[in-house]
Amino acid sequence: MFDSNIPYKIAAFMLAICLSVMPGIPAHAADAPPLAVDAKAACIMEAESGNILFENKSHDRLAPASVTKVMTILLIYDAIAEGKIGMDDIVTVSEHAATMGGSQVFLEPMEKQSVRDLTKSIVIASANDAAVAMAEFLGGSEEGFVAMMNQKAQALGMANTAFQNACGLDADGHFTSAHDIALMSRELWIKHPEAFEYTTTWMDTITHSTARGDSTFGLTNTNKLVRWYEGATGLKTGSTGKAGYCLSGTAERDGMKLIAVVLGAPAPTTRFQEVMKMLDYGFAHFKVVCGDAAGTVVGEIPVAKSKRTSVPVIVQDKVSAVAAKGNDEVTSALSLREDVAAPVAVGDVVGEIVYTYGGQELGRSPVIAAEDAERSTVGDAFMRILEITAQ
Repeated sequence: MFDSNIPYKIAAFMLAICLSVMPGIPAHAADAPPLAVDAKAACIMEAESGNILFENKSHDRLAPASVTKVMTILLIYDAIAEGKIGMDDIVTVSEHAATMGGSQVFLEPMEKQSVRDLTKSIVIASANDAAVAMAEFLGGSEEGFVAMMNQKAQALGMANTAFQNACGLDADGHFTSAHDIALMSRELWIKHPEAFEYTTTWMDTITHSTARGDSTFGLTNTNKLVRWYEGATGLKTGSTGKAGYCLSGTAERDGMKLIAVVLGAPAPTTRFQEVMKMLDYGFAHFKVVCGDAAGTVVGEIPVAKSKRTSVPVIVQDKVSAVAAKGNDEVTSALSLREDVAAPVAVGDVVGEIVYTYGGQELGRSPVIAAEDAERSTVGDAFMRILEITAQ
């Protein structure tokens, strides 16, 4: 806390913070040993910060196969969150959706399924027919949904992505990159963690209701990480003749969320082995580091022409990033405005705090007023004079 009776000037002070609990900062791959990955492209991203821990040809444009469905799933959960659709809504399967090849749950034309069961089929069993049925439900047509996919990709900064369908079957001009897959996987994980109820489900069922009656159909997760890897949370497999074997794998340990993507692995087991190796690499060599929590009081700022001499200031945003593991401490430097005068309202930006770790900037956050400061009146000034005279 600052002494509010001293003349105000820009304040800078260093705070040593021990971060044994919360593990990330600008990640420096050079600080970790080299990593070889048996795939055409690879990328490791820390989900909270978006920091890249490792990449190899991560911006190359490649066929993604069913990893495409990460975007399909993301748009489904966006629509649910926005109240446009509900899990209990009923979808009528079209002839087009029912004719999708590859991975499928064998939907029939005019079959009715809930959004919930179609979403489970996409997430768990990578069902192409379910993906197209949901695409038509949301976009009016698969083409309309693909336009939504590409619009979302552009909004997320996926610069090396162009989708041609909702399910990932090979098509001319259908491509993305390992880095772009990490971006959309991160968006799904951070924005819609509820989706991971299904990504971590190993087996489930849906019910087909057709003219022949009801029948139960089993779903088995295509992502073996769910059973093979400690802390695995998802996310999506894919394979076609053009794409090879692909995987966006996610896992969380000790508060750190990692996304490991491989495209074009040579064999189905290789993609899992390589992603597990990448996740091991990330957890072994990096950690998440943080500044103060949002709302932490970090000082006081004098306020001129006010009924009060100062107001407390707090951190607006929590700053976190990933860094190579080490024993460094996070430090911070606080800079406050010199010209603050009443009125001041809660939330007014009055300065900035910059966090540093290992000699490099971790990040920065605005510093805001935690309390109001009303403008003083002539009567307030008179009363103050009386108080001083009486002393």
